[in-house]
Amino acid sequence: MSTAVSERDLTLWRSWIGREEVRAQRLDVESLRRYAAATGESLDVETSLPALAHWAWFLPVAAASEIGEDGHPKRGGFLPPVSLPRRMFASSSMRFPAPVLIDENATLTSTIADVKHRGGRSGTLVFVEVERRIAQAGRVRVEERQTVVYRDAGDPVPAIVEAPEAQVADAWRPGPVDLFRFSAVTFNSHRIHYDRAYATGPEGYPGLVVHGPLTAAKLFAHARDHAGRAPSAFAFRAQAPLFASQPVRLAAGEAEGEYRALRCDGEVAMTATVAF
Repeated sequence: MSTAVSERDLTLWRSWIGREEVRAQRLDVESLRRYAAATGESLDVETSLPALAHWAWFLPVAAASEIGEDGHPKRGGFLPPVSLPRRMFASSSMRFPAPVLIDENATLTSTIADVKHRGGRSGTLVFVEVERRIAQAGRVRVEERQTVVYRDAGDPVPAIVEAPEAQVADAWRPGPVDLFRFSAVTFNSHRIHYDRAYATGPEGYPGLVVHGPLTAAKLFAHARDHAGRAPSAFAFRAQAPLFASQPVRLAAGEAEGEYRALRCDGEVAMTATVAF
């Protein structure tokens, strides 16, 4: 059953537009090294930055009393108190005008850019767009626009049956330990990534869900390694969930600069585009 969103609800949530949060942090080496370990990259981060390295810092922090049933911080605060039960990181577009400086101070400015409501065959959806800018030494280093989607609970997701062609030697197969480590280094306590009983029960998934940002980091690294240099711009959009212990194929897409994460049943789980 679709959850109704009233005009009053939407007006309240849209009143968050323009809300700003500024945080300061030293971009320490060891946080980045742990992030590199969790994403499967070189631990020599002083020589080579791992994919989407800026996600190693400015992690969300909430007191234990402020954690909701799903493991995320309770609604409200910097993000609007959208009442739809499911929330996920849906997409992002980012630019890297200058490299981040490791072990130097930085500021992150986050701004609620928009709140949108859509209804249709996929049910009720509310999109919250957040602009993020990381600056150091008077210069912007990273510009990112993230989209968080809130939706109805929806029907349970059936088990994913692997197609024979999914069994390829170079497939990425993220397991429960990989998901736990990525949750740890990004301080992401959403229970769908480590609590199998919760993921298969209240959330209705057939198994532990792979983090969208982890898949995005893998696609960024795949594109970087394919081109031999790091992209100056990167965007991704999640299209279908991935589940622990099942193979994922990272491949070039049909258009120039496009890359895809293909689920073991052939579904496109994520698309990404890069520019150099």
